[in-house]
Amino acid sequence: MLDALLWGAVAASSLIIGAFAGVIRDWNARLVGLVLGFGAGALVASISFELAEEGVRLGGALAVAFGLAAGAIVFYVADGAVDRMGSRGAKASGLPLLLGALLDGIPEQAVLGIGIADGNGVSLSLLIAIFVSNLPEAIGSASDMKAAHHRAGRIVLIWTAIAALCAAATVAGFQLQEVAGAQLRGGINGFAAGALLVMLVGSMIPEATEKAAEKAGLAAVLGFAVAAGLSLAT
Repeated sequence: MLDALLWGAVAASSLIIGAFAGVIRDWNARLVGLVLGFGAGALVASISFELAEEGVRLGGALAVAFGLAAGAIVFYVADGAVDRMGSRGAKASGLPLLLGALLDGIPEQAVLGIGIADGNGVSLSLLIAIFVSNLPEAIGSASDMKAAHHRAGRIVLIWTAIAALCAAATVAGFQLQEVAGAQLRGGINGFAAGALLVMLVGSMIPEATEKAAEKAGLAAVLGFAVAAGLSLAT
């Protein structure tokens, strides 16, 4: 369990790093887009080689299919609610990205914990994908909150709480592996994959393309190559 907590904290720490980065300086939109593209590519590799493949191995294709559908629907509905919050003006600035990080962070870090509990060690490709994809979300949200005149200390404190919840999800995944059957564990993998796919296609990839144009595609391929290489090497 200590390993799960440690690696969960490492993965979630990028949320705090991003929050600090967002409040201490202004960031070039193209650079944020390139980081988003790299993270998107890394997540696609993790979904393919870690979540879907491992889920089918554990619980079968049907369990993963149900998990995919459930994860996609839950994220879509929750994301719609977050978007409505974002329409409330300056007071809600940064909130959609903050809640989005929580919505996709909990299932992916729970899967990280399940993998550790299986005795396979930490998945480096999934760890890197989580770490990198967290950064632009935290930077963007913290920057928006700063522009809306929220105090820097409060912004960092909020993101620290989000990071703590995500790290706790890794421990929860570790514990769940001990009591959950193979089908449920496969379904959880599918759930995380479904939520991440909706997030990728609906927000992360379009935002990367908007900020970095065609260079986002190159960054995504690089991210995919790095994550896939790490996944296949471990």
